[in-house]
Amino acid sequence: MNDVLKKLSDIGIIPVAKIDDAQKAVPIAKALCDGGLPCIEVTFRTDKAEESIRRITESLPHVLVGAGTVLTTEQADRAVEAGAKFIVSPGFNTKLVSHCLEKNITVIPGCSSPTDIEAAMSFGFDVVKFFPAEALGGVKYIKAVSAPYSGIKFIPTGGINEKNLNEYLSCPNVIACGGSWMLKESLMQEGAFDQITALTREAVKAMMGFELIHVGINCENDSEAYQTAVLLCNLFGLEPRETNLAIFAGKYFEVMKTPYRGKNGHIAIGTNCLERGVAYMESRGFKMDIEGASKDKEGKLTGPVYFEQEIGGFAFHLIQK
Repeated sequence: MNDVLKKLSDIGIIPVAKIDDAQKAVPIAKALCDGGLPCIEVTFRTDKAEESIRRITESLPHVLVGAGTVLTTEQADRAVEAGAKFIVSPGFNTKLVSHCLEKNITVIPGCSSPTDIEAAMSFGFDVVKFFPAEALGGVKYIKAVSAPYSGIKFIPTGGINEKNLNEYLSCPNVIACGGSWMLKESLMQEGAFDQITALTREAVKAMMGFELIHVGINCENDSEAYQTAVLLCNLFGLEPRETNLAIFAGKYFEVMKTPYRGKNGHIAIGTNCLERGVAYMESRGFKMDIEGASKDKEGKLTGPVYFEQEIGGFAFHLIQK
């Protein structure tokens, strides 16, 4: 997986926009950024696509811009020249795929059958678009084809919305989802950018699933930790559980036997996808202690991942839910 695909995986949702008015392209992309998605796929379903891509890449260089519904090599070249960092096609077009690979252009071809997937594999692809996702069987289909094609990752698009998003993202072979529910045509035409931001923010909130897991309380020694844990258990009817480093009062309080991170303690926040949650926080300007986090043998984060700065005297860390 190259850097562009890794960024798409970290972002998680690829907003797909059919832009009829290029003057609205930058405000649309900015609205997505304000909602937490610094990414947009501009489809070549209108004659304003190329200009829209150019305007966004020039005004918002931090936004990852791609071109969608690309059907010809000529469209691919125009899109890349305008600033697109990736190309998406609805089907597996061998001429288009070969052209992009020869020019070292990141391309995500559409696949809708085992035959398409095997064709993609023969060209060396390990990430493909699955389109139209819901119409072809959705999550059940992806799980079924992932059995024989375990090395292929999917970006499903078509019929995905805030209600079924996490069902798709919970599939191990899905790295991101494409969707347009936060970019309704009526909102773009009306210039309702605040509403686009609100819908985007709700989508990101649902995807990340941030949730308070427990509060860590720093104590000076075993005796103080024991007394604190017993008090909390008595107050709230909780059961104690002791580990080498702490005494848990239920699942919500971790009373440390010796001072740990944070002036007062630490706060654990769970997320649906640890790596995506870390990338999201970094995109918001927070520095994360990646080096101090646990990782599996493939280098994937297993947590916890601490923020480098304290907030209100507490260290914060993200953990996989």
